Amino acid sequence: MASPRWVALSLLSSLLSSVLTSSSPLDPAGFLRRAKESEFSDWMVGIKRRIHENPELGYEEFETGELSRRELDAMGLAYKHPIAVTGVAGFVGTGKPPFVALRADMDALPVEESVEWEHKSKVPGKMHACGHDAHVAMLLGAAKLLQGYRDELQGTVVLLFQPAEERGSGAQKMIEAGAVENVDAIFGFHHVHHEIPVGVVASRPGPILAATGFFKAVISGKGGHGASPQDTIDPILAASNVVVSLQHLVSREADPMDSQVIVAQASVQRCNATTDFMNEQHPF
Repeated sequence: MASPRWVALSLLSSLLSSVLTSSSPLDPAGFLRRAKESEFSDWMVGIKRRIHENPELGYEEFETGELSRRELDAMGLAYKHPIAVTGVAGFVGTGKPPFVALRADMDALPVEESVEWEHKSKVPGKMHACGHDAHVAMLLGAAKLLQGYRDELQGTVVLLFQPAEERGSGAQKMIEAGAVENVDAIFGFHHVHHEIPVGVVASRPGPILAATGFFKAVISGKGGHGASPQDTIDPILAASNVVVSLQHLVSREADPMDSQVIVAQASVQRCNATTDFMNEQHPF
């Protein structure tokens, strides 16, 4: 069975060629054959592992961005940098319309990698636990494949290396910086999923990813002795009721055809109970 990276590269290249070639689309089998060559495959795996060993959080992706730019330089591709602090936008093709974008996020998570293996994270407390190392490798792989067919492209592929997907609104900052100006279509994979069989690319009609929103509530109380609860104001009890009641927003206020979840994180500071709430919407 084909590796996911080969299938992903072939699918992306096929989608792009259907948009950007004036005659018949480029042969996806040709892309797949090229991607499966051991030299090409080993190069992609090496990029993924180098990034995995050196994870960087949002807007700190300086080494990851530099690695990406070095590879683009080696391919002879032009790019703009910096965009949204650490972002990069590369270009394949004529430099003229239509413009089609491919996007990969670069940032890691503040997670300690506990698995012992040869390419474990070398940065304490940081890990590529969401597959962004693979996303960058996939985008660079697609760039190299498309560069090999650059004379057949009737338009431009924009290669977006985005910072701060996890936290920090990196996509919005890329948009505000003009990275997708004049772009007619955009494609991206998210993410490398352990529940999807090897060699399978999964999707469905309509929106598929989540939008998130945050708010914070501070509930103030009054301390006292446990033997005299009538003289106290218990913020923990109040916060607990708030957390339970918030779930009714999903069960009683939201359309049952819309997939939503509310996640609460609570902390206690003296007599104040501070609760951070995250509302995620997963539209079908």
